[in-house]
Amino acid sequence: MARSRAAYEYTEAEDKSMRLGFLLIAAGLLSLLGLGCCWLRPALQERGGGGSANCTVLAVRQLGERFACTFSCGAACRGTARYPCLQVLVRTSRSSAPALLHEDERQLRTNPKCSYIPPCARDDQENSENVTYKQKYWKEKVGSQPFTCYFNQHLRPDDVMLKRTHDETVLLHCFLWPVVTFLVGVLIVVLTICAKSLAIRAEAIKKKKH
Repeated sequence: MARSRAAYEYTEAEDKSMRLGFLLIAAGLLSLLGLGCCWLRPALQERGGGGSANCTVLAVRQLGERFACTFSCGAACRGTARYPCLQVLVRTSRSSAPALLHEDERQLRTNPKCSYIPPCARDDQENSENVTYKQKYWKEKVGSQPFTCYFNQHLRPDDVMLKRTHDETVLLHCFLWPVVTFLVGVLIVVLTICAKSLAIRAEAIKKKKH
């Protein structure tokens, strides 16, 4: 009876394998839950109701208003500088109404009034020069040439983005790696159980022969 009970008990290596499998399963499920609540759901909401269009520049201008940004010059060195506000107004192929262009969703949330936030430098003059360079780029190099832009009629009907922060590749990876972790955990558990079952059957067949 003791031998039969021992045959059904997992060895130390099998026990570790089962624990690893259950740990991977739990990690995969928690990752899916965490990404879904904290990152994936807002990303899908941003993409919902949105699409791409052709944009054409209508006007490029600098406002008199200046905005603050934070620069870093070392581990314990931080300060505040200012930059001028650049606005790029465009017309989309979806609407005749002018829209304000932004770099991406992150820049739109940081400063919805401006189209560009320069890398924050310690010198205000350097920030102004970066903004002026971007202004010349949109006026002289882009001009009236159409380019692809992105919009969201539900969340921001008066704004368009030059690029998306949350593209299809990022969303795919959000699903892919937690699912792979979950499936690897399931595979380890199933293989461990199958190996144990085969070992028990082999032991039973061996006993019958003897």
